[in-house]
Amino acid sequence: MQPDLASVKALLDDRVEKYNQPDFIPHDPVSIPHRFTKKQDIEISGFFAAILAWGQRKTIINNCLKLMDLMDNAPHDFILHHREQDLQRFLGFKHRTFNETDLLYLLHFFRWYYARHESLETAFVGERQQLSTQKERLEHFHNLVFSLEDAPQRTRKHVATPARKSACKRLNMYLRWMVRRDNGGVDFGIWQALPMSDLVCPCDVHVERVARRLGLITRPGMDWQTAEELTAHLRTFDPADPVKYDYALFGLGVEEKF
Repeated sequence: MQPDLASVKALLDDRVEKYNQPDFIPHDPVSIPHRFTKKQDIEISGFFAAILAWGQRKTIINNCLKLMDLMDNAPHDFILHHREQDLQRFLGFKHRTFNETDLLYLLHFFRWYYARHESLETAFVGERQQLSTQKERLEHFHNLVFSLEDAPQRTRKHVATPARKSACKRLNMYLRWMVRRDNGGVDFGIWQALPMSDLVCPCDVHVERVARRLGLITRPGMDWQTAEELTAHLRTFDPADPVKYDYALFGLGVEEKF
C-alpha cells in the first residue's frame, strides 16, 4: 500500500529542510564549484564535477580536485589562454570510462565556446532563448557540444541527451546547481534565463528507489520519460521549485537507506 500524497509531501518537505543546507556541501561533488567565486569558473568546474559524478563520492571529489589543479585552479582563464604544450599535463587523466580523449575534446570545445559567449547558460537556452522545454535544451546542448569537426564518437556517451532516451541525471543535477535560487546555500542560482519550474529531477539509483517506494514513479525502467514522470509528481508539491525534492529523495536513499 502506497503512502498518501499528503504524507509523502510532509516527509519530503521535512527532508528538504534537513539536507538543503551547507553541511551537505563538503561530501558532495557540488563542493568543487563552491571553491570558486567567478561565474565562469563555477560553470566550468561544476560541469566537470557533474559529468564525473558517478561512483564513490570521495573518488569523484578527489579526481575533480586533481582536474582543477591541472587547470591551475583557474579553469576559465586556463581554457581561454592555455598553450598547446599545456595540454600535455592531462595525458593519463582517467575517471572510470572518462579518459584523456574525452577531457581534451571538452577543453577544446570550451575554448571555442567561451571565445564566443560569456556564459554556458546560452548553450542550454539558445542564442535567442528560443528553447522552451528541458528536453529541447538538453538535446540542443548535446548537439552543440559535438558540433565541432573533431568531436570523438566515444565522448558522446559522457554528455547525455534525451534523444537517446537517457534520464540525463548528471546534466539535470548540473542545471539544478546553476539555476536553483534559495537560502539553502548549496545551489548557486547564477543563471537567470532558465526557470526553476522547468528543471527536471536528477534520477540516480537512490532517488529512483525511494521515489518508487513513495509511489512517485510507476513507469518501468529509468529513462527520460521516467524522470519527467517523477518531476510531474514533484510539481504537485511545489510547482515553482519541484527539484528541491532531489535533496529529500537523495538523502532518504543514501543517508537513511529508506
